[in-house]
Amino acid sequence: MSHKRMPKRKAAIAVGGVAALGAAALLLPNANASQDKSGDNAASGTTGTAKTLKATQASGLAAQLQKILGDAFAGSYYDSGKQQLVVNVVNGDSNTIVQAKKAGVVVRQVKNSTRDLKAAAGTLKTKATIPGTSWAVDPRTNKVLVTADSTVTGAKWDRLQSTVRSLGSGMATLKKSAGTFKTFVSGGDAIFSQVQGGGVRCSLGFNVTASDGSPAFLTAGHCGVAAKDWSDSQNGQPIATVDQATFPGNDFSLVKYNDPATQAPSEVNTGNGQTVQITQAADATVGETVFRMGSTTGLHDGQVTGLDATVNFQSETDPNGVDTVNGLIQTDVCAEPGDSGGSLFTQDGGAVGLTSGGSGDCTSGGETFFQPVTAALQATGATLGNGGGAGNGAGDQSSAGGDQTGGSADPSASAGDQSGAGDQSGAGGDQTGGSADPSASAGDQPGTGSGSADDGSSLTSTR
Repeated sequence: MSHKRMPKRKAAIAVGGVAALGAAALLLPNANASQDKSGDNAASGTTGTAKTLKATQASGLAAQLQKILGDAFAGSYYDSGKQQLVVNVVNGDSNTIVQAKKAGVVVRQVKNSTRDLKAAAGTLKTKATIPGTSWAVDPRTNKVLVTADSTVTGAKWDRLQSTVRSLGSGMATLKKSAGTFKTFVSGGDAIFSQVQGGGVRCSLGFNVTASDGSPAFLTAGHCGVAAKDWSDSQNGQPIATVDQATFPGNDFSLVKYNDPATQAPSEVNTGNGQTVQITQAADATVGETVFRMGSTTGLHDGQVTGLDATVNFQSETDPNGVDTVNGLIQTDVCAEPGDSGGSLFTQDGGAVGLTSGGSGDCTSGGETFFQPVTAALQATGATLGNGGGAGNGAGDQSSAGGDQTGGSADPSASAGDQSGAGDQSGAGGDQTGGSADPSASAGDQPGTGSGSADDGSSLTSTR
């Protein structure tokens, strides 16, 4: 296709799955400066002073303490209710505990060291790499959380159970998931590609600037492996081409816009004309509230439940194969087919992850896994920030999915009832059949939930 300048309306195709399938109300931030308050270090048998922190501050402080405490550091997590960082210490002497307390954290003495937990994960990798399984370190329990989906039965289940037991008492927890671990790529809307045997769709994660200065975006690796050329409308002309794609192992793709003049704003459209400006890449912290935007289900929120997760997907090309992805973020945020590649972000504009896969849906819930954005940026050489033109890009867009027609005026309508959901002509731009009602919920949700941000602001989403 010719490299003509794209209309600003289409410049940021489905950023984070721009399709507004369930509107979210974004309130102006009311950030609270960090302040000291009394905290109870009950687990260590002493009382100290713990600081009130934002989740992003907690992540940075945890990284510093990990260097200071060395082998005594056994993980950390964010207590979102108290807005405090909890640090696990193993075999910590009084000096170690004092050092941690001086940093303003809650100290908790635990049994399992980081080395022990990593060794347990290594044993699982060697003996129990079974399709439909996952494991991640959960610092809140100081154990490895092992999950098996509904396909792990019979001899496979026995093998997994035996492996977990061999790790010893108090080292791992095994649970069963009702769903099936899968990547969330599907035929439908948002960003599209035509492949042999039909079409596929995914969601755009974050707009970035490639290392050569050209505008690009990040999405899931399994999307980039599945197809090379991507469009912003079903059966439309390609507007972006995969430059790098990694899956399995990791799960990220760098896709460059074909028109070098494309304006690609660094923001996530959360629906109802609201956007969150993306200002930085952020590492996830267990316990923090995060938001996911995807083209199928819109905006949903939840908490980070594990880090450095390993997921063993059933291979789509080999019936007897396993596609293993490492280093993922585990959450309880729901997702469905078509949400793959969509953005996981924080209230204050931190780009955290790209939707990889999981089990369940946005009715029953489930586990969801995300490729860390920081790792994807480092691997591709891309940087967050407006790609292409220096203008406001999406600033001229009237709303997310700005040209929707045929939307439902019924306040009880849900995005899951859209008459044109399977063959929308535009990703977040020219949708037909999309609900235009701000109270509509994504995916036929029975109710809505509110995710409280750690900086005092709030972003309401369907859950």
